[in-house]
Amino acid sequence: MEEKLASEFISQSIFRMDESTQRISRCLELLPEDAVWKRPNETSNSIGNLILHLCGNIRQYAISSLGGASDSRERDAEFAAREGFTKQVLQEKLIATAEEAKMCILRTSVEELLRVRSVQGFELSGMGIIIHVTEHYSYHTGQIAFWTKILQNQDLRFYGEIDLNVKNE
Repeated sequence: MEEKLASEFISQSIFRMDESTQRISRCLELLPEDAVWKRPNETSNSIGNLILHLCGNIRQYAISSLGGASDSRERDAEFAAREGFTKQVLQEKLIATAEEAKMCILRTSVEELLRVRSVQGFELSGMGIIIHVTEHYSYHTGQIAFWTKILQNQDLRFYGEIDLNVKNE
């Protein structure tokens, strides 16, 4: 039973990560190159900063802590950047990071899901790390989507032709 629960938890987490990756990719498709580094104001981040931040956070939590890679994150640099990466490079970096993280998550055993470790000063189980990665990814995906809507003044069509007014059975 534990294995089935762990498998379902991991499967749903991977699904949500893929959803966030697809949504950010859609935003990047719609944006002109110069929009990636625009900031709404000096206390907010650009889409470029948010993608760099997501890559750093996902690497630190999933790839380093869960997967055992060394922690080489430079968090302040994620927010300090004002240019330096094209839309394509940012997208490739995000996809590569998410794919590597998903491999680490898929290899996580029930024992490792329950084992507590220190990540970025927080004490988290493997399950807590995966929850953090998926919720943090989703949170910043929403920010990127919101800023894209403001910049482009258009529906992002995340749900395409799905009727979201269907009632539960």
